[in-house]
Amino acid sequence: MEFLQFLSGIRTPAGDILFQGITYLAQEFFVVGVICWLFWCADKKLAYSLGFAYFTSGLMVQGLKITFRIPRPWILDPEFTPVASAVSGATGYSFPSGHTQSITSLFGTLALHWKKVWAKILCFILIFAVMFSRMYLGCHTPKDVGVSFAVTMVCVLINYYFFYGKPKEASEKDADLLSGHESTVALIMGAACLFLTVYALLLEHRGVIELIYAQDCLKASGAGMAFALGFYVEKRRIRFDIPRTLKGKIIRMIVGLAAALLLLEGIKPVIGASLPASWFRYFITVFWIVILYPALFTAKSSKI
Repeated sequence: MEFLQFLSGIRTPAGDILFQGITYLAQEFFVVGVICWLFWCADKKLAYSLGFAYFTSGLMVQGLKITFRIPRPWILDPEFTPVASAVSGATGYSFPSGHTQSITSLFGTLALHWKKVWAKILCFILIFAVMFSRMYLGCHTPKDVGVSFAVTMVCVLINYYFFYGKPKEASEKDADLLSGHESTVALIMGAACLFLTVYALLLEHRGVIELIYAQDCLKASGAGMAFALGFYVEKRRIRFDIPRTLKGKIIRMIVGLAAALLLLEGIKPVIGASLPASWFRYFITVFWIVILYPALFTAKSSKI
C-alpha cells in the first residue's frame, strides 16, 4: 500500500487520463478481438496459442481470486483513494490482476512469436505499462500485478511450446505437438472449466463469496469450455481457410464481431444475469466465434 500511496501523491489530471487509456488495452473486447482477427483472418495456429494462453490463465486467475479473496486497495485501506473513473471497471477481488492477465497473455504470446527484437521489446513495454497503470489508478497492489504476470507468462510459455515446439513427425506445415491429441486437450480444458464452475458455485452457495465474484468465474469457465470444444470440432471437422483478399478479411471480421457482440449483450436482457445465464452468455458467444461462424466459411453459399 505504501507504493500506491506514493503514486496517488504524484497523480495529475493528464496522468489519470493517460493511464486510464492505457488500461483499456487489457479490456476483454480488445483481446478477444485480436484472437478473432487471427483465428478468422490471419493465422489460426497463433490464434490457438494465444487463445489457450488467454483462457487457461483466466481460469487460474479467477480461481486464485476466489480462493484468497483479497479486497481492493481502497477497501484494505479506507484512507486510500483510487482514481474515480477506474473504480467501475475494477470488478472482482484484487488478487491477482485480471487486466494484467489479459495483456500478458496477448503481448506475451506475440513477443514469443515476433522475430524482431524491437517488436519483442515493444510487447513487454505495453505489458508493463498496463501493469503500472493498474497501480497508478489504485486498482491493484504490486503483488496483484506481479503474481498475475508470473502465472500468465507460465501459461503463455507452455501453450506456445505445444503449438510451436517441433513435433517428432511433422509432415504438415501447421503440425504441432498437439496434432492428433485434440480430444485429450479438449477434455483437460473442459475438466478445468468444470472444476472452476463447481468451486465457484459451492463457495457462493455457502455464502463465502458474493454473486458478482461467482459470475466472473462462470463467465471464464463458460468461455473456456466453448473454446476447448471449438478447438476439437474445428481441427477435426471444419478446417476452414483464411480469406486471401483484404476485403474478404474485413467483411468476415465485421460480420463476426457484430454477431458476437449481439450475442453477448443482446441476450442479457432476455435471460438475465443469474449464474447459469452468465455461463451461457459467454459459452454461446465463444461457441459462435470458434464453431458456428467458422462452419459458415465452409458452406458453399459462403463467399467471405
